[in-house]
Amino acid sequence: MPPVRLRGDGRKAKDPKKTLLRLLSYMKPYKARLIGMVVCIILSTVAQVVSNSSLNALIEDYIKPMLGQQTPDFAPLIQFLCLLVCVYLIGLVAGFLQQRLMVVVGQGTQKTIRDQLFSHMQRLPIRYFDTHPVGDVMSRYTNDIDTLRQMISQAIPQCITSAVTIVVVFFAMLFTSPILTAIVIVTVLGIFFITKTVAMRSAKFFIGQQKSLGAVNGYVEEMINGQRVVKVFTREETCKEEFDQRNDELRRNAFKAGAFANMMGPVNNNLSYIQYSILAVVGALLVIGTQETMLTTGALVSFLLFSRTFNQPIGQVSNQINSIVMALAGAERIFEMLDEQVEEDNGYVTLVNAKADENGNITECDEHTGMWAWKHPHQADGSVTYTPLKGDITMYNVDFGYVPEKTVLHDVTLYANPGQKLAFVGATGAGKTTITNLINRFYDIADGKIRYDGININKIKKDDLRRSLAMVLQDPHLFSGTVFENISYNDILKIAIPEINEIYNKK
Repeated sequence: MPPVRLRGDGRKAKDPKKTLLRLLSYMKPYKARLIGMVVCIILSTVAQVVSNSSLNALIEDYIKPMLGQQTPDFAPLIQFLCLLVCVYLIGLVAGFLQQRLMVVVGQGTQKTIRDQLFSHMQRLPIRYFDTHPVGDVMSRYTNDIDTLRQMISQAIPQCITSAVTIVVVFFAMLFTSPILTAIVIVTVLGIFFITKTVAMRSAKFFIGQQKSLGAVNGYVEEMINGQRVVKVFTREETCKEEFDQRNDELRRNAFKAGAFANMMGPVNNNLSYIQYSILAVVGALLVIGTQETMLTTGALVSFLLFSRTFNQPIGQVSNQINSIVMALAGAERIFEMLDEQVEEDNGYVTLVNAKADENGNITECDEHTGMWAWKHPHQADGSVTYTPLKGDITMYNVDFGYVPEKTVLHDVTLYANPGQKLAFVGATGAGKTTITNLINRFYDIADGKIRYDGININKIKKDDLRRSLAMVLQDPHLFSGTVFENISYNDILKIAIPEINEIYNKK
């Protein structure tokens, strides 16, 4: 058997930008919903900004004039508050619709990727599964795709919301007070610098975390399937030590990734508090020193709320960077599998139902006759010949190696005549299963020829070649279901054995 790869293939990591663009391409079918989501985000953000900016009018135009009045008129204030309630309701409905739309986009995108991944997996050669642990492949379906869900459903909408909020709130702040806006810009640049530095250091650990998680899953799956063998040879302690090594590597990567990621939140919050204090002091001085000609009390209150609203999306984006990095690491592993070379099939000889007349001439037919033939089209003159399926297999001077630099079969020549019983006897690793794999074209030979009923098997379509062969694997696998359903798994058995076909149709 070929050596199993436990930790990736050593290829150079792909460009994160290209990975992100490729991931976003899966969202094209949901373009209308994405546009609707952006509209909802804009409405929600504008509603929030309008509600914050209205505090200036609320204080200066509706509350201050009533101070000291004996019989204040609350009607204008109530009308203004009702208007604010309507604004808040618009923001609430827009936020609800945004979440619903992103759930549809996120789940739909995941389904598309899962379908494509599973469909592609069916066309991968046996070599891929012999060199990749099952648990690592499963991790791509579960852990890696789940990181995409978090990114599509949470990180991307949050980034769009944050971008819209930052732009809208920035102009609102600039209109309210250019001096205080300059202070905000200086402090925000410091937050961006810290966020970028921490994100760059944590990215490699998030990528390592996803790879280590796949290695742990692969090892666990292998140990579960081989638990009887482990106990027979009393290898429990050795397996525990090997698992501890993989698990410890996962812990180290997860710890370092989490340490850097969790650092950003407290740092950004503390910088926001410092910024808020500076703005409050400077704003108070502007209000007092200018007799409220440049900055009113209501404007200061609105600006302080604007600053919190402006900093909030920056902190949210900082927190979402972790999800984005993990998702890109997961997407890279998924695309790595999708980019694997599928099993090539250049064969053109097919297996068909056939019948023979009294002169022995073979023709193709649609109904099952109990006779099978190889349909061999000739490209030169467009004619077709039919060769009866007999089961005559011959190997001529075959060389083969699972890896090019190590040949395991040297100049092998053998034959199996129709009806002949032939047994391969030898030690484990002598090549018995390898020969069977070569006949089924699970692997292609390096040199020599294999002929099936006189036809080079490279000319036979792989599906038809494997349909013509009955094979009991060395490690049989039972699918979920009844024994009958497993026996009738091969369609050709249902055709060839009337009893099975009759029972199957009744079910």
